[in-house]
Amino acid sequence: MIEPFKPAAEGTRKRIFQVIFESDTPLAKGFDIALIVMILASVLVVMLDSVAAYRVEYGEIFYWIEWGFTLAFTLELAVRLYCLDKPFTYLRSFYGIIDVIAILPTWLVLLVPGAQSLVIVRVLRVLRIFRVLRLMQFVGEGRLLVDALKNSVHQIFLFLFTVFMLVNIFAALVFMIEPAEAGFSSIPTAVYWAIVTLTTVGYGDIVPVTPLGQAISVLVMLIGYSIIAVPTGVFSAEVIRSIRADRYSDEACPGCGHDRHERRAKYCLLCGTWLDETTPDPRATAGDAVARQDETRRNDNGA
Repeated sequence: MIEPFKPAAEGTRKRIFQVIFESDTPLAKGFDIALIVMILASVLVVMLDSVAAYRVEYGEIFYWIEWGFTLAFTLELAVRLYCLDKPFTYLRSFYGIIDVIAILPTWLVLLVPGAQSLVIVRVLRVLRIFRVLRLMQFVGEGRLLVDALKNSVHQIFLFLFTVFMLVNIFAALVFMIEPAEAGFSSIPTAVYWAIVTLTTVGYGDIVPVTPLGQAISVLVMLIGYSIIAVPTGVFSAEVIRSIRADRYSDEACPGCGHDRHERRAKYCLLCGTWLDETTPDPRATAGDAVARQDETRRNDNGA
């Protein structure tokens, strides 16, 4: 991933830039990994501090650890801005905004009590791991998933609308059948029960008590098992279609007419014909040259 930022000048600031913004050296990778570890540790401290028992016993320790992380991240942001040619451009970027948000809550806690819990947004900075592990090669696969989701949105919407109708129908039936003492005091409550039952979650806080209501529950659960794979199948089909469209070309072979070639293919898989009609076949060109040389030799010998 290429960063759209440039170092401020040659010398020390450029060397700092290479460590902070690049990951092609052991030192730069070590810096990014250490930063990610600190981010995860700071998020863990915030999560532990939210537990009442831990806060009572270790609250002061968590407080000073959090301030240590905040000072470290503030210093890191200052160094980032120091080594950049245009620091305000970085502050307006995605990572710059995240960096500011990551340290702002702890400083705000001096003015606004309770703002410290917002430091959980630091976990967003772990997105830098994509630079360290060079995972941007998977962007293409991610794009395929997004395209598949877009292509199947209408089918998924139709499925959800069908589920919505079923939920309301069964909720209305159970509301009429079951007594209010069983927990079905209103249709919205019955809708909640229908959703929980249809999705086979089954919390058990509201259950039918009449035989007919229990029979409807069995029917709803069976329907839930039968339709739960529908959106998965639709999405999977679109993913496969997207992969095929991205990998294969619809251009027909000029020799045999076969139209399912990989985009990188140069020759037809069936007949071996050169597929790119805009450029000459290098094998044919070489063969023609050899044939012309043989013909020239025969003519010279005949002469």
